[in-house]
Amino acid sequence: MTRMPVDDDTAALVRRHRRPEPSFVRAVAKALGGASTVREVRPGPVSYVPADRRVVAEGDADGDADATLLTFPTEDTLAALAPPAGSRVVVLARDPERLRAAWLAEYAPEVVAAEARTLPTVDALASLVGPSAEVVRLPVPFTCVDGFGEGYYARPERLLDADVRAADPAWRLVDDLTARRSVAALRNALASGEWDTRYGSLRRQPALDGAVVLLRPVP
Repeated sequence: MTRMPVDDDTAALVRRHRRPEPSFVRAVAKALGGASTVREVRPGPVSYVPADRRVVAEGDADGDADATLLTFPTEDTLAALAPPAGSRVVVLARDPERLRAAWLAEYAPEVVAAEARTLPTVDALASLVGPSAEVVRLPVPFTCVDGFGEGYYARPERLLDADVRAADPAWRLVDDLTARRSVAALRNALASGEWDTRYGSLRRQPALDGAVVLLRPVP
């Protein structure tokens, strides 16, 4: 699976700001059940294979793995994916429809729209899991350590940091002028108090029912 190339400086920022969120790892581990070997397919920088499972290289045959994990897949991921055969399929993903409803879409509409366009629908992902796919929404915790946009739902000031944005591929889907315009809109809303008037309650909310979903076979 080809991933978006990044330079050394960006790779360092990714390591600093993008780490597996423990609550998601626990959910993935439960969904994988007794699978001890996992083939992970991911376009992004963060692996969500639990530490107690053996990772099978993407180029290996599906039969070498007990399960296939798709981690935050894109449409391109699905286009290049060989249909998993004979293994349990689990998907950790973002629902593009719920992503479009997030508060960030008001201040960075082009960024959110561009990212949402890259994401497959939940129905498309469910077809990979099988006829008995179960869709579970995973709350994004206040302390989320995987620095995608919704990870800062209650810490909007973090998105003013250029290093934080550089670690999130969504911001590289738009041109520099569009990105700067979006940052300025958010900065102005924070400085004027508008953001807190509208969304300040999120600062006291321990988790967000957002766009992150887990798809797994029904037990």
